[in-house]
Amino acid sequence: MQKSFEVSASTGSYNVIVGRHLLQQVMNEHPDAFFIIDELLKSRLPAAISKKIVVEAVEANKSLETIPGIIQQLRKLGADRSSHLVAIGGGIIQDIATFAASIYMRGIPWTYMPTTLLSMVDSCIGGKSSINTLGYKNLVGNFYPPGKVLVDTSFVDTLDAEMIVGGLFEAAKICYARGYPKFLEYLAADPGVPMSADRAQRIIMHSLQTKVWFIETDEFDQKERLLLNFGHTFGHAIEAGTEFGVSHGIGVGLGMLAAVKYARQNNRLAQTGSDRTDHLVQHIKTLLGGGSNNVVQNPPVIDLALVMDKFDHDKKHRSDSFRIIVPQGDGALELISEPKNDKVRNDVVTAYERALQDVGWPFTKRQRAAFAL
Repeated sequence: MQKSFEVSASTGSYNVIVGRHLLQQVMNEHPDAFFIIDELLKSRLPAAISKKIVVEAVEANKSLETIPGIIQQLRKLGADRSSHLVAIGGGIIQDIATFAASIYMRGIPWTYMPTTLLSMVDSCIGGKSSINTLGYKNLVGNFYPPGKVLVDTSFVDTLDAEMIVGGLFEAAKICYARGYPKFLEYLAADPGVPMSADRAQRIIMHSLQTKVWFIETDEFDQKERLLLNFGHTFGHAIEAGTEFGVSHGIGVGLGMLAAVKYARQNNRLAQTGSDRTDHLVQHIKTLLGGGSNNVVQNPPVIDLALVMDKFDHDKKHRSDSFRIIVPQGDGALELISEPKNDKVRNDVVTAYERALQDVGWPFTKRQRAAFAL
């Protein structure tokens, strides 16, 4: 059974439909559409569709250097200002398509079909593109919402346990950011592995409808929506510091653990907040598993010196301060600014160490001199 809702944006409202077998619907609506599709999913398109751009969905291709090639292919295929673009894939394909659609001939309309749980529960709405360049994650980007989002839960059947868990980490983040009651409602939807289509639909609808509040309240990331960066500043550094050997969703889960550790070691939590963050931490650890049951088989050794270099250069920071999202008081999230000094850097590294120890992931300890100003 299909379910739908509207998202209001400055460019106009767009419809989000969650159901199964929606590809035929978009082909009927846009018979002359141009497609950008994940290479692993190209067999899903009928052979008769020739106006397609096939992209290997790897982090290296979500880069500013890749975009000119996408633009060139659109031009070669004959796309003009009246053309409609359809993107089929996960977050990497979404970022590429959002950015390309927004700048091609000053912007063409597009539809998005997310195919990973992470993109289904989170990034498919909000209209943001985040593009890597110069070795740093998400350094450039813009806002350009699609005209419609079609969330086809049949794609969940193609996902392995790590991809499902990464998506659930994002859903947990959104719901916790909105408040502890929303997090409890998320848990009531029974998130876990394996993931049936029906359970996926419940979790997707709850996560997206929770995120709508952030988008409609603060579309351009000025205040409330910044809370959705919970886990991201810590997590992005792990991703980039391992040359993206850690996937985004898993990085966000580890990042939330590190953010909680940072808050606790700096005595920012009251007893209620400690209890609530314990609930979140336990959920993350349960989903991630441990030892031979870890959903990430053979996790990479985390070089904390390299991770801290990436943390230092995160685009969300200011010239004189680190800006991070942490739980405080009763567990509600807040954006805090911390001075860029050796004490704070060492506190951040300690938070990373404790988070990684908590889940049994290997890391190399930093040389303290590496963090001197």
